Formats: sequence, structure tokens, C-alpha cells
Amino acid sequence: MSRVTCRDAMGRAIRRALLEDDRVFLMGEDVGRYGGCFGVSKGLYDEFGPERIRDTPLSESAFVGAGIGAAIAGMRPIVEIMTCNFSLLALDQILNNAATLRHMSGGQIGVPLVIRMTTGGGRQLAAQHSHSLEGWYAHIPGLTVLTPATVEDFAGMLGPALADPDPVLIFEHGGLYNVDAELPDEDPAVDINKAAVRRAGQDISLLTYGGSLPKCMAAADELAASGIEAEVIDLRVLRPLDDEAIVTTVSRTHRAVVVDEGWRSGGIGAEISARIMEQAFWELDAPVARVATAEVPLPYPKHLEDAALPSVPAIVGAAKELLGRG
Repeated sequence: MSRVTCRDAMGRAIRRALLEDDRVFLMGEDVGRYGGCFGVSKGLYDEFGPERIRDTPLSESAFVGAGIGAAIAGMRPIVEIMTCNFSLLALDQILNNAATLRHMSGGQIGVPLVIRMTTGGGRQLAAQHSHSLEGWYAHIPGLTVLTPATVEDFAGMLGPALADPDPVLIFEHGGLYNVDAELPDEDPAVDINKAAVRRAGQDISLLTYGGSLPKCMAAADELAASGIEAEVIDLRVLRPLDDEAIVTTVSRTHRAVVVDEGWRSGGIGAEISARIMEQAFWELDAPVARVATAEVPLPYPKHLEDAALPSVPAIVGAAKELLGRG
């Protein structure tokens, strides 16, 4: 058991995958000698060499396409895209190739590819490096979309993602990389199909994922000081959504706040709200509330960025309003 950051947990998971399976390799911009733009792959180039830790040109379409080809040919590539904003340069490859080839080949061709990318704001990296686009990708059939929010999930999601016969996207919130926790020496077993209850409660449900989980946990602490016990659900997987977990928590608390760092209009929060209405309408004692990022490109100045993103006071306020204590 040792204290590990989310950054090091993912790096350790990559190293273990490289050691256990010769088909695994990592590719992306600056993943080699530099150690990755966020330091996740630091040290791997010296240990495994340029054949398995491959620096790529600045062309997301090219290296994601190469990863798709390698996966079809029997390899198990891990492709790192610096930020999810830049993944749009490879959207044709991800949507029209990786996600569709099994369907278009009548099941003959799978694409066992893992794409990792950083997501989220709060780090003053401005609009081209700070958005949360995981909800966009959760719209696409043929993909699995993972959003780790704990050290355990950073360590444990990569293994089952690599074992999946179809493409898996892992969105790593940049604000979580320095978060640390105790972690066993062996990577934990993580079910990449299920949500997790991070805090039990009976008064209201806070449903979230990724970088918003710490905010919801802090909001739950603040609500508890007011006598309100909030249940915090870490969705973890945006595609496929764990409908059973969503319905179960709403049936227990009868009120729900969905917290999503994506934009409000057409976001994953709207999808979750719709599923609650479809499957648990008669369990609700109040309308579903949403806390999301303001409908603006993420600003650079810290005070404006903080104002645009979901916040603990906004989550607490939404919960109290649903309970008639606003």
C-alpha cells in the first residue's frame, strides 16, 4: 500500500499493461522522452524504448488512424491525445472508423483501441484546452466512454479497457492528476460498466462524474452540516450509462441534481435527466435540477473561469432549492 496520485496511478497502469502484454504500446504527442504533456508516461520511454513508447507528429487524425490500423491488425494500442479539444481533429477517425467498423463489417472487424485524453477546466488553460467534450462522445454508438474520478479508477480502468474488443475512450480530468490516495500494490479490479456510490444518503441524489466528483463530495459535506444527507453517485461510465444505478438512487432519495462540467444545452446532464423522467418519474418529489458549465468558451482569467464552471455553492444551492430550503 502506498500513497499515489491519479497521474502516477495511470502511469503505473500503463507500465503494467506494457509488461503483461507485448501487443500493448503507447503513442501520442510528447509521450516519449518528454514523459507526456501531463507527466503520465514519465520514465516509460527509458524502460521500454521507442518501439513501444512512440512519439508522434502533431497530427491527431494521422496517429489515431494509425492506432486504429494497429488495433485491427492485432495490437493493443493506447493512444494519448493531449486534450479533448484536439480530439476533434481525429473525429472522423473515431466516429467513422473506430466506432463503426464492427457494425459495417458484420462483426468481422473489431477495433480494440484505447484512446486517453485530458478533459476539463479549472486550470487557466483557456478555451482551446479546457472544454469537457465527453458528453459528445457518449452520443456515439460503438464506443465505451470512461471518466475516472478517483485514484482507484485511474489505476484500474485501463486493464479492462484494453481487454475490450471495441474502442474505449478514457477522459482524464486535468484537475485530478495531483489528487492522491492510498492504493494497494496490485491494481484494483474496476467494473467499467457500473456507477459507484461514493457517499450514501437519503435526502437527495447528486449524480456526477470526473472532475466534478470532488465538488459534489464537498457539497455533500456542506449539506450534511445543514442536516441534509446527500447521496453522491459517481457515474464513471458515460456510455453505456448505468440506468439501474440512476433509477435506484432516485427511488431512494426522490430528488436529483445532475452535475456536469459540459455545457448545459444538449449535454450528458440532459440525457441523464431524460432517463430519470422516462424510468423514475413517479419516484420524483421535485423536478430534476442541473448544474453545468456556463454556455461560453472557457475564459482564461481565473475569476471568470471559476464563475463559468460548476461550483460547490451552486451544487449546494440547487440541492437546497429542491428541498425547499433555498
